[in-house]
Amino acid sequence: MHSIALIPWLDPTAIIEAAGPWALLVVCFIVFAETGLLVGFLLPGDTLLIISGLLTHTNEIFGVNIWVVSLLIALAAFVGGEVGYLIGHKGGPAIFERKESGLFSRKNVERTNAFFVRYGGLTIILARFVPIVRTFAPVAAGVGHMPWKRYSLYNFIGAMIWGFGLTMVGFLVGYIPWVAHIVTEYIDIILLVAVGGTALVTLWHYFSERRKVRKEAAAGGDVVVDAAEAQELVLDPEVFDREPDLGGHDGEDRPRN
Repeated sequence: MHSIALIPWLDPTAIIEAAGPWALLVVCFIVFAETGLLVGFLLPGDTLLIISGLLTHTNEIFGVNIWVVSLLIALAAFVGGEVGYLIGHKGGPAIFERKESGLFSRKNVERTNAFFVRYGGLTIILARFVPIVRTFAPVAAGVGHMPWKRYSLYNFIGAMIWGFGLTMVGFLVGYIPWVAHIVTEYIDIILLVAVGGTALVTLWHYFSERRKVRKEAAAGGDVVVDAAEAQELVLDPEVFDREPDLGGHDGEDRPRN
């Protein structure tokens, strides 16, 4: 393995190996935060899962086998989705007014609502693969009072397909000889780039989004400014019962005003 660290405590591989199960805990927390802490659009969730599976195949980074890694990641995704739903259900329409956080915008909420209008409750599953939408879908479902049992079923299916599935995809990619060789030989460089790149992208998106939201708030643009506007974004409960429109959407249906 090619090491770029000059001293042991700067070696990413040594740090992660020393962390043991804690490294997996960090991954699970990030997956949970995708929907549970409403910061998912700042985090590279899909990439993280594939890399986690790949590293599990080529190195004993987490200290456990791929089945445990995949199941724990899926569990974290499921719990995050449940917390996101609870936040929306308990917070109500007022949650859309959190403009000071720099995370909410009318455009993001309306984009999420459009998925529900087109795909109904199936959105909870499909949204897992769509950045931004997967963050706000649980909240929108909670605010709109989607039946909890139905939501949890879709949330479980989505968490398994996305969390378990993508992690296993990464693991299987490790069977490609040249991929396994690159990861084994340059694991520390890959980790350094992955961690550093993730941190930089996350910070850039966070401050960029905050700046954009504040600018639009000052101009009276893409932010929800009062309870009346927030109420306009609440989905009609019948939306969750719709059959998914897989052939196209004519744009006639809209979230309830």
